[in-house]
Amino acid sequence: MGTKIRRGFSFWGRVQGVGFRYKMYYLAQKYNATGWVQNECNGSVTAQVQGEEVSIDMILQALFHDRYISIEQMDVKELPLVEDERKFSMRN
Repeated sequence: MGTKIRRGFSFWGRVQGVGFRYKMYYLAQKYNATGWVQNECNGSVTAQVQGEEVSIDMILQALFHDRYISIEQMDVKELPLVEDERKFSMRN
């Protein structure tokens, strides 16, 4: 098992009303990542994802190649691990 990391993301583009949060939730389950994803009032989506770097990369690749989602801009920041986090959730 690789080293876990945690990253914060902000996504802009066609990211609301296209199943973005559901897709990210599904991908997090598939790649054993924890964290959360939520829509923002300004039309963007923010997320924090914790897992192996390769898993986070696979999640991002799938989001960028989804036929309904169109990510025009993405900001990323490194975050400290949340040690007791056990699941990935969709926030309202």
